[in-house]
Amino acid sequence: MSSDAPKGRVGEVFTAFLKLGLTSFGGPIAHLGYYRNELVVRRKWLDEADYADLVALCQFLPGPASSQVGFSLGIFRGNGLLGGLVAWFAFTMPSALILFAFAMGAAAFTGPVAEGFLHGLKLVAVAVVAQAIWGMARTLIPDRARAGIALAAIAIVVFFAGSFGQIAAIALGACAGLWLCRADVAPVSGHLNFPVSQRAAIVALALFAALLLIPPIFVPATGSQAIALFDAFYRSGALVFGGGHVVLPLLQAQVVTPGWVSNEAFLAGYGVAQAVPGPLFAFAAYLGAVMGPPPNGPGGAALALVALQLPGMLLVYGMLPFWDAMRTRPAAQAAMRGTNAAVVGILGAALYSPVWTSAVLTPRDFALATAGFLLLTVWKLPSWTVVVLLAGAGVLSGLA
Repeated sequence: MSSDAPKGRVGEVFTAFLKLGLTSFGGPIAHLGYYRNELVVRRKWLDEADYADLVALCQFLPGPASSQVGFSLGIFRGNGLLGGLVAWFAFTMPSALILFAFAMGAAAFTGPVAEGFLHGLKLVAVAVVAQAIWGMARTLIPDRARAGIALAAIAIVVFFAGSFGQIAAIALGACAGLWLCRADVAPVSGHLNFPVSQRAAIVALALFAALLLIPPIFVPATGSQAIALFDAFYRSGALVFGGGHVVLPLLQAQVVTPGWVSNEAFLAGYGVAQAVPGPLFAFAAYLGAVMGPPPNGPGGAALALVALQLPGMLLVYGMLPFWDAMRTRPAAQAAMRGTNAAVVGILGAALYSPVWTSAVLTPRDFALATAGFLLLTVWKLPSWTVVVLLAGAGVLSGLA
């Protein structure tokens, strides 16, 4: 980066990101604000222009943007890959451990109170996903062309269920963006200069491609559930554009459709994930733990968590030396605008099924979900507060 701030130590990186991992509530956009306050304003690791350039890179690539920004900041401040890995570990582990603990205790959580609590968490998922769509639509589909791309994406995922439909919708969005979204090229500023060699970057990009293409060949040949689990989560992580909530329909297609995780357990865990700090992708630790077929428990949690986050980390590591030149190209910006619009459509389809159809069963459910949405969007309460309120309302409904 162009910033002249001195490099730090790996221990400093760990301490800073552990603090962020324990306190960063509110989702990926909020996480970027926490990063800015802690690392740009308070610690002065880099300047505003450098930080804006880094955020632009991570929003351009598939993967969890807030985790990718943190990983890249760890590389920069820790002077290499070790610093990035330490930053990822410190930021991700608090939420992953909380969700793993919930997964281990969920089986013993039975009775009317438990059922009401879990149903309340499903209603949280309705409110949070609706909020995500509302915010993303206002930013990412501001004109008729991108609204049309979003509607086309909805049609594709409705008529072609599963991961094939989602991949097709994203590909259509990129192609349509090249055609329809070339106006208003965004300005760029500053220079990106990370301690990553072009050789290391090429190795990372090659590994990303190999892990995307090779496991699907070995799954039918070996019948290995461990490889199938890795492939499902890695493929989901490689296709997430536009924020952490977009992983919901991708993971639902990969783990609920084949029967590895029940839809009820999936939505309950997603609701809990809204109440914990750190990245939403830590939800993978919960899913890996509650899997029906082994590997599950601790091994499944670790495998799913790493597999979901790995593609995003490989991509950002591989792009760091090349982004300064690529980000100025109008075609790349246009394709990304179309992809982002398609993502809004995919998430909109997921709001109906499985989120809405599994949670909103009565007029009372509709009222609670609407109240949660308004608390998030109008009163702007933090997500964990809405989780507590709707889970409590679910408990009261279970006792009634």
